[in-house]
Amino acid sequence: MATSTHEDRVIETATSDSSAARSKIAASWRRSLVNHGLQPEGVRAADSLGEAELNAAREAAGNLLEIAAPVMDRVFRSVDGAGCCVLLTNAEGVILDRRGTAADENTFRKWGLWPGADWSEEAEGTNGIGTCLVEERAVTIHREQHFFTRNTAMSCMDAPIFDHNGRLLAALDVSSCRDDHTEAMAALIGALVADAARRIEADYFRSVFADARILVAPQQGAGEPSLFAVDRDDLVVGATRAARKAYGLTDATFASPRPADDLFATQRSGDLASAERAAIRRAIASTGGNAAAAARQLGISRATLYRRMKRLGAE
Repeated sequence: MATSTHEDRVIETATSDSSAARSKIAASWRRSLVNHGLQPEGVRAADSLGEAELNAAREAAGNLLEIAAPVMDRVFRSVDGAGCCVLLTNAEGVILDRRGTAADENTFRKWGLWPGADWSEEAEGTNGIGTCLVEERAVTIHREQHFFTRNTAMSCMDAPIFDHNGRLLAALDVSSCRDDHTEAMAALIGALVADAARRIEADYFRSVFADARILVAPQQGAGEPSLFAVDRDDLVVGATRAARKAYGLTDATFASPRPADDLFATQRSGDLASAERAAIRRAIASTGGNAAAAARQLGISRATLYRRMKRLGAE
C-alpha cells in the first residue's frame, strides 16, 4: 500500500476487512490492534517479570530448561556468527532462558529480548514468539512484519513446543539484530529452529515416559515423526501431538489405556508395524539373539515378545 509510515500501513491493513482473510500477518496485526488495543507507534519497553516471578516461572517449567539446554547450545553454535540470540519461552510468552554473545547483549537488552520479558502477542503485538504461540505453528516475523515500529529492526524465527499431552508448552526463538539479515537467511534459520523444537519436544516426551518403550512411526510426507509410549503391560500410555493428530487419538484414548495390538490394529498398522518390527530387531541384535534379554530391554515379557514377533513377521 502506498502509505508513508509503518504505523499507517499497519493500521490501514489491520482495519481492512479483506486483508486479514488473505494474510496471516494482517490477521495478527488486526488482533494486536483490535483485540489487544495496541498502537503500532507504542514506545513502552517489553513488560518484564521480577526476579522472584521469573524464578517461579522457571520452576513451573519443570525439567524443560534442562532438557532444552543442550539443544539451545547446538542452535546457538550454528547462528552465533550471524548476530543472533536463542531464546526459550513458556506458553505465556515469558522468556525463561537465552543464549547470546556478549557483544550483542546491549542491543538485545534494549529490545527486551532478555529473561523475564513478556513477548506474548497481547503485550508486544505481532512478533515471532507471541504469534507463534497464538497460532501454534512455526513462524518467521521479518522486520516490518512486526506490529510495533520499535521492533522492526529485528527478525524472529520461532517454533512451538508441545508437551506429552499434545498441549502447548513453550516456544523456541532465534532473533537477529543484523541489518543485513535477509528473508532467505530467515528461512534457513527458521528450518533450523523448527527441527530443534521437535528435538526438544521428543526429548521431553521421552523424559515423561522414561520407563516406557518408545515407538517411532515413520514420518508422513513433510510431517513430524509420531512417537508412542508403550508400558510393560503392552498398553499404549502416551503419544506426541503429531501422533495424536496423525492417528486420531484424544485424551480419552489414554484415560483407559488399550493394548498396543488393539489400538494399532485400527490405525495405520503398516507404519506402526514397521516401527515396532525395527525396535524388536534392534533389541534382538543388541542382545546377540537372546530373546529373554531382548524382552527385558523392551520392557515386556518373553511371551509378549514371541507373540509380537509372530504377528509382525520378525521371527
